[in-house]
Amino acid sequence: MPIRTNRGRAAVYRRLWGAPMRSPKHLAVTVVVLAGLIVLGGFTLPRLSGGPGGSDAVSASAHGSAQHDTPVAHSRNLDTPHGPLTTPPSVAPAQQALTVARQWATAWVDHPEGMTTQEWLAELEPYTTSEFLPQLRNIRLGNIPSSEVTGAAEPLSSHTKSLVARIPTDGPDLRVTVIDTDDGWRVTRYEQAE
Repeated sequence: MPIRTNRGRAAVYRRLWGAPMRSPKHLAVTVVVLAGLIVLGGFTLPRLSGGPGGSDAVSASAHGSAQHDTPVAHSRNLDTPHGPLTTPPSVAPAQQALTVARQWATAWVDHPEGMTTQEWLAELEPYTTSEFLPQLRNIRLGNIPSSEVTGAAEPLSSHTKSLVARIPTDGPDLRVTVIDTDDGWRVTRYEQAE
């Protein structure tokens, strides 16, 4: 059995590999240094390999837009197996979609004192997609600043299968997205307009 001494190459290697285990402070410093190296590698490796955000993006930003007519994000192939992605053509707004948007907004602002969230959701359910309805469970009725709809739904954009409408209320206006589903027109998204 060899005798271990404090001299020689093996002793140096033992000291290097054993350093993190000497104290909690050494271990913490080692973990921080390794995490920094991993993060640094995560930033530099894609640039070296030419992946997304790699050397093409760096060279495009370094040379400015004088040589490139299109932004770098458009250099990726956005075609699908069925052809290029296109925006559907605008069409006249479907009256039923506008009606559903206004009915949904009317149910949205109707939250009298003492109403439970379940009762409120039951009023919204006939006008809301089944995917969007569970997201509304997190809304606190006391945080809804509107109490009534004050005008007709105004179409902002209209396509064959979707419509975005603005509905005025006594609080912030609502911007409601309605889509054509198998069950008819249903609200799939909303936001408070500014």
